[in-house]
Amino acid sequence: MVQPVSAPPHPIAEPTQGAVASVILWGGAGIGGMALLAAGVLWFHYGTAVFFEMIAAGISACF
Repeated sequence: MVQPVSAPPHPIAEPTQGAVASVILWGGAGIGGMALLAAGVLWFHYGTAVFFEMIAAGISACF
């Protein structure tokens, strides 16, 4: 039997759940790493006392 010309020979592959979870995991790790890097840069730029005062002020503002 002849198939129509417009039909693809194979179904289009979709990403598996494992691949999506891997992308989410690596994205979260990248964002976490950038946050730690930013904290380190602020630490070295402002010093420990000012850095901890900024963190304490931010925490107290949230709560």
